[in-house]
Amino acid sequence: MRLPLLVGCCLACWTGERAGGQGRGGMLGPFEKPSLVNPVIAPSRTSQFRSPMNDSIVYWEAFATFNPAAVVRDGKVSVLYRAEDATGEMKIGHHTSRIGLAESADGLRFTRRSAPVLYPDNDAQASFEWPGGVEDPRIVEAEDSTYVLTYTQWNRDVPRLAIATSRDLIHWDKHGPAFARMIDGKYRNLESKSGAILSRVDGNRVIATRLDGKYWMYFNVPDILIATSDNLADWTPLEDTNGKLVKVLSPRPGYFDSWLVEAGPPALMTEHGILVLYNAGNSERYGDPRLPHRIYTGGQALYDPRNPVKLLARSDEPFIRPTEAYERTGQYVEGTTFVEGLVPFNGRWYLYYGTADSRVSVAVWDPHTTR
Repeated sequence: MRLPLLVGCCLACWTGERAGGQGRGGMLGPFEKPSLVNPVIAPSRTSQFRSPMNDSIVYWEAFATFNPAAVVRDGKVSVLYRAEDATGEMKIGHHTSRIGLAESADGLRFTRRSAPVLYPDNDAQASFEWPGGVEDPRIVEAEDSTYVLTYTQWNRDVPRLAIATSRDLIHWDKHGPAFARMIDGKYRNLESKSGAILSRVDGNRVIATRLDGKYWMYFNVPDILIATSDNLADWTPLEDTNGKLVKVLSPRPGYFDSWLVEAGPPALMTEHGILVLYNAGNSERYGDPRLPHRIYTGGQALYDPRNPVKLLARSDEPFIRPTEAYERTGQYVEGTTFVEGLVPFNGRWYLYYGTADSRVSVAVWDPHTTR
């Protein structure tokens, strides 16, 4: 199936990064936020779980539920979301995060499991995942239908991008930090997060795809970097001739993405190029004066389909931004529409995102109604 693409008017337009730019073709949207269902996942004060780290009962999603990944499985949308308990200091990043699983037949109304599916355990990853937990997942399928999850391990010292795999979304094998085994462990302790693996679309499936014999992953913040892999578990960050990490997208003074850029959902191979949706922070000093300081919005960037490093164009306005009260109410009052989950589902595109570091919401685009 060829990826449906917008060819008419968008909420934002491209800024060309080469002579002539790319025009407006290739951007997803406009997305609409269904008012009757949002937010689709909110904190629950009743969900209990016995933590293996201290053998105690915790209300694992009592404080916040946000920053979701999404995949279509067995005709339903499954969302893996970050959930925080109410332990620790009342500061962002000082609670313990676990990953929960919710399922929906229509992509809008969800039933969640009572216990998390990925969490700090007495295993080989404990020193990387405790006490901060596991955060901010993205998910793709492999060719053999294995699910590959990128997530952040947070021990409240160094955030590390990590990999886990599953056949059923419930039982997970942790493979550890994504960069630990490559280049003699040079990047084992690299502060890293937000892994968006290059994929292709096949019906409702988003499948990791090779380019020039390798898998590719856009990752990190405040600049987006890029890495390659032979097996989807062990990744090597791309370096330039001086041994420095290659930046493929950076903040821009005067724009909505002036403070930081951060990889969003899995990157998509399209007929126009490689499409990367990214999260963007606005700088008070150097940013767009029309937007609040430190607000998180969403942008889109297009890369050469033959060269994932070569930026062709990027949006000059956010395609999604906080406009609703639930997007500015919670831990992060400046407001966030933090995009991490994107799936094609029954002819529409469903974008799942975190709001104010507190809830999960959805925005929907039907390409058949776009003129």
